[in-house]
Amino acid sequence: MIKKYEFTEETKVICGRKLHKIRALRDFNDVKAGDLGGFIEKEENLSHEGNCWVYNNAKVYDNAKIYGDAIICGNAEIYGNAKIYGNAVIRGNAEICGNAKIYGCAVIYGNAKIYGNAVIRGNAEIHGNAVIYGNAEICGNAEICGNAGIYGNAVIYGNAEIHGNAVIYGNAEIYGNAVIYGNAVIYGNAEIHGNAVIYGNAEIYGNAVIYNGKWDKSPLYIQGT
Repeated sequence: MIKKYEFTEETKVICGRKLHKIRALRDFNDVKAGDLGGFIEKEENLSHEGNCWVYNNAKVYDNAKIYGDAIICGNAEIYGNAKIYGNAVIRGNAEICGNAKIYGCAVIYGNAKIYGNAVIRGNAEIHGNAVIYGNAEICGNAEICGNAGIYGNAVIYGNAEIHGNAVIYGNAEIYGNAVIYGNAVIYGNAEIHGNAVIYGNAEIYGNAVIYNGKWDKSPLYIQGT
């Protein structure tokens, strides 16, 4: 293995850990030998293989691992046991920690925070002030943004969009072209898919199944449809 970076003398202390600014030793992807990167605590944080790189003021520490062709840039902070790989891109002020896994072509930016055992993959896009945690899984072409919160065992996939102040948790499953926004709350074993639009103060829970139409009132409990 030919090393692709080295530590410079520039350091900073984050949460009691000493991080080192890195310098590229060879050309790869858009990085040229001599280019400065972001900060990592140890070599285990960033693989010397693949095109993965930590740019700008981004920080990776603790037991976090960046590998494959993943890109960490901006002011992003990756720590805990988080793993970022594939072609994933983490930028802005995004924070990834806990046992979170981000891979595929997923893009995380803005002030988004991913933690717990959350998994983000596929072409999923998470941004704004969105928070994803617990055992939640976001994949496909799903987009989560605004102040949305996804947690528990919730699964979001397909072309689903979650934004505004929407909250999804429990075993809820959102997919297809479903759109959830406003102050909507979806939980329990609820299943929202097709072209359904849930917004306003709608509350969908229990074993509700909604695959079409628009819902904006609270509370709403549907046992099948």
